[in-house]
Parts: sequence; structure tokens; C-alpha cells
Amino acid sequence: MVRTGSILKFAALFSAFLLAVFLTFQLLEINMDLKLSSMMSKSLPGNSLTEKPLRNKCGLSKSCPAAHFAFKVASGAASVVGPRMCLEDKVLMSSVKNNVGRGINIALVNGKNGQVVRTSSFDMWAGDVAPLIKFLQEIEEGTVVLMASFDDPATKLNDEARKLISDLGSSYVSKLGFRDNWVFVGGKGIKTKSPFEQHIKNAADTNKFDGWPEVLEMEGCIPQRSD
Repeated sequence: MVRTGSILKFAALFSAFLLAVFLTFQLLEINMDLKLSSMMSKSLPGNSLTEKPLRNKCGLSKSCPAAHFAFKVASGAASVVGPRMCLEDKVLMSSVKNNVGRGINIALVNGKNGQVVRTSSFDMWAGDVAPLIKFLQEIEEGTVVLMASFDDPATKLNDEARKLISDLGSSYVSKLGFRDNWVFVGGKGIKTKSPFEQHIKNAADTNKFDGWPEVLEMEGCIPQRSD
């Protein structure tokens, strides 16, 4: 009887041991499956944990539709930092490129293919307005025109120059004054006023800098010419 009881006790303990081993392996298998599933889900395309945030051209807040050029234009900051123009992720004018100057900065772009035609700056404080007028008169039909102020864009501006810029679609050039900040995108042959323009007056009670208003930054999508 004692021997039988010992055998039964041993069998019970052995059975418990086997059950424990079985359960342990089951738990390990489940855990491995969970880890494998997690690893696979993280590596699948489209998973939010592995996707890099999309960057739009020129750093725009949203992408442009097809057949449109993405642009971003910033005015100069006081008389210290020059303006910056970007089109289709390409910087056209900036202090880093060393192709900006005091006054009005202008970039001309082919309206069909987005290629840069010409860039220039015109000093409207100590310069002559005649070169600006000649530059504006020579702009060809269908050209996209980007403009940005730096320091003072208006002291030497006369009625003829203002009229030529107004014909490019500007609404505010007639009001542009000493040390105002201004950004504008228009085009030669435009039939209406451009929606891409910002203007802020130089005013002592609202200026962000000592003697200059805050920097203006504008972004948008320019329709590509198809004709």
C-alpha cells in the first residue's frame, strides 16, 4: 500500500510537472507570436511608426495640384537679412545665394516649364528707377514674376514703374511707401489682379523691428501655362 501510494504521488507530481512545462511552452509561443506580429506590422509599408512625414516642395503647408508650380516668398528682415524666393523646391534668390539687394528683388520664371529666366535687384533708396523700368518693359508675355522688398522698396519708385508693376497684377504697388514690406507674385499678360500679394506699412506703433515692419512670408500654387 505504501509503495502504491508513493507511485501515485510520483505520477501526480510528474503529471503536474509536464503540465507546467506544457503551459510554459504555450506562453512562450504566444509571446513569440506577439513579438513577431509586432515586428512584421512595424515593417509593413504604410505603417505610421515607420513613415517619414511628407515634405512638400519649398516647405509648403500642403502640396500643390498637378500642373501648378509651388512657391514661397519672404520679404527681407529690416536691413539685415535679405528676401528669399523658392519655386518648385529650388531657391531662386536669397542672401545665401548672394543675389539679393536693397530695394525690389525680382525673379522671372518661364510660365510653361518653371525655368528661371532672370533675377535682379533694384535699389530704390540710392539707386535709379530707370533700370527697373527697362527691366519691367522687357518682360515677355507668359512670364511669372516674383517680387520681394528689402529695406526700402519705394523711395525712388515713380508713377511709370508703379504702373508697370500694377499691370503685372499688383494691387498694392500704388500704396508702397518708405520701408514698407511687400511680397508679390504676378505675371505678364495677367487679366485680373493677382491673389498672391501681401503688404505691411512701416509704422512706428506696429513695427516689429526698430524702423521696419515684420517679415512677410507667402506661399501658394501658380497655375502652369499650357498655351
